[in-house]
Order: sequence, then C-alpha cells, then structure tokens
Amino acid sequence: NEKLISYTSLIMDSAKEIKNCKNCKNILECRNAVNGHVYYPSVLNDEIVFSYIPCKYKKKLDKDTEYQNNIIMIDMPREILNASMKNIYTDDKNRIEAIKWLTTFIKKCEAGTKTKGLYLTGNFGCGKTYLISAMFNELAKKGVKSVTVYYPEFLRELKGRFGEDYNEVFNKVRKAPLLLLDDIGAETVTNWNRDEILGSLLQYRMQEGLPTFFTSNNTIKELEEHLIGSDSEGRVKSRRIIERIMVAENRRK
Repeated sequence: NEKLISYTSLIMDSAKEIKNCKNCKNILECRNAVNGHVYYPSVLNDEIVFSYIPCKYKKKLDKDTEYQNNIIMIDMPREILNASMKNIYTDDKNRIEAIKWLTTFIKKCEAGTKTKGLYLTGNFGCGKTYLISAMFNELAKKGVKSVTVYYPEFLRELKGRFGEDYNEVFNKVRKAPLLLLDDIGAETVTNWNRDEILGSLLQYRMQEGLPTFFTSNNTIKELEEHLIGSDSEGRVKSRRIIERIMVAENRRK
C-alpha cells in the first residue's frame, strides 16, 4: 500500500486512459495522450513502471500500412501512399488499357518475370500518377521496394547537394528496384540534368534491367523536342535519352 500511494497520480492517469479505451470505437476517436496508445502499468523488480502500449486499432493500422516501409517518396504528396488498385475508377474507357497493363505487370513481377517499365502520357490531372502509385503500393505489400520522385523538384534538390549526400540520394534513385519519374518534361532542361542525371540514370537502369516508369503531359515526340534544350548537340543527345526511355512501353492515358 505504501508503494502504491507513491504512484497514485500515475495510476489515476493510467486508469483514465484504460477507461477511454473501453469506450473507443476507432483510432480517430482516441482521447489518450499518445494517439493509439494507452498508458499502462506493469511490475518490474518490485517497482511499478508505466509505458505506452499500442491499442488494437493502432496495431491493425500498423499492420495495414506496413507495406509503406517498402516505398520511398521524394517530393511527392503522402496521399499517394493510400492509392489502391481496387479504388481506381474504371468509368473512363481511356484508362482501361493502362489498368490491364498494370495488372499484368503485377502478375509478372510476382512470378519473377523480367518486364519493361511504362511511359504513361496524358493531360494534367487525369490520374497517371495515381495509377502507377496504386500498382507500386500493391507490389509493396508483397515486399517489392520502389522509389517515386517528382522529377522537376528532385533535380532542384539534387543540385543543392554535395559529396556523399549527393551520391547517396542519386544512387538510391538510380538503383531502385522500381522507379517512377513523375512529371518528366516539366523541368527546365540543362546539359547537366539531361546528360549527367537523366542519361546516366537511364543508362544504368537499362543495363541492370530495372523497370522505370514515367508520367508526363508530353508525348514521347514532344519530350524529345523538350530535351534538346539550347545545346548545339542537343538533338543527338535528346535522341539517345529517348532511345533509353523507349525501353519502357508507351501508353496514352
């Protein structure tokens, strides 16, 4: 009793949180100090110790989102982590072919079959990024790792990095088992980002047989013109880039 008295305040806090849990219907209703956890007492070496224990709703949430550990995003909105194949709208006939392709890719990937990536083009806001993200998420649940980058911002961020930090970020993208370069063609073209970044990245992935995915508002032909830039040799260099991209399949969304 004497020992318990010294813990009165903490025990009251714990009792209050346990009571909250009994009346809780989901994690969004959590009223405890640490969301999804209960302040719970236990005995250790004749002392009472308190720790935050995850509730059943938190455990389920962690299990349901565990696949997200297989996904790296750079300058992308976090909501795409919730993109799902089952939630893809199929009322637009223009996307049926792309959905079938992605479904087939999942099956081939599960079977260990080497498969090309995809160049998905279409108007702004038509759901290109969501489609590929949904596929990446589905494969992440099966342990397949992927990297998704918003390409224009990635280039700006990479340019500000130096030394080991630069190499670490670039190699993380270059060596990703699955890679999505989102919104390629929206960047300002320079000799550096075309030849040293995009060219090097695609050359490595082509040699290693790593699938690369692209989303763009530009068709392949429009992207080729875009990549010429102001370089006197730009047309030749742009063509080399396009040839590497064409290793991926081309689809209009």
